[in-house]
Amino acid sequence: MLLAGVYFLGDDLTHQVRDWLAPLKGRHAFFLLLAMVLYVLFMALPFVPGIEVGLVVMLVGGLEGIAPVYTATLLALSLSYGLGRLMPVPVLGGVLAWLGSRRAEALVHEMEEMTPSQRMVYLTRQIPSRWLPFFLRHRYLALAIALNRPGNALIGGGGGIGVVTGMSGLFPFPRYLALIAVAVSPVPLMLIANTNLSSTLPG
Repeated sequence: MLLAGVYFLGDDLTHQVRDWLAPLKGRHAFFLLLAMVLYVLFMALPFVPGIEVGLVVMLVGGLEGIAPVYTATLLALSLSYGLGRLMPVPVLGGVLAWLGSRRAEALVHEMEEMTPSQRMVYLTRQIPSRWLPFFLRHRYLALAIALNRPGNALIGGGGGIGVVTGMSGLFPFPRYLALIAVAVSPVPLMLIANTNLSSTLPG
């Protein structure tokens, strides 16, 4: 199911990017395509600020670039989930160390020593303590908030959250995919609304 979901997202992203780049020529198209690839890779890794790359691509690409970046975000978060779910910790830690991400390597080894419930507590550690029991009972809501909190870089950013979620075993992939599809939609929707509003205002 996980591999099928990632394949579907990748195929959909391929078609979106192809349509998006069709009017472009030469170096402009190449750099935008490169930015998309880098965005997926950066966003999937813990402690890497991939969202900044996505915002730049959306701003450069305009309205036509929002859908590809949104789909790329889903693909990246699915990839990070898959890394945590399917890849043995020694292998994943070795890959992250080879990439020079010592903090990410330390994160996955720290998660290895935890129970699934303890990993859930890690995801919610930025939530005020008085609300913690509620969010531990409603883990999907807690995950959505973790993805959207401005300070989530402290727990690994989107990539780190995806890896920990996959390692926890508490979130079946179809439900995780549905959740992130909703959780990451506010920014694209706001950009679309702002673009449409700007186009209706008198010049």
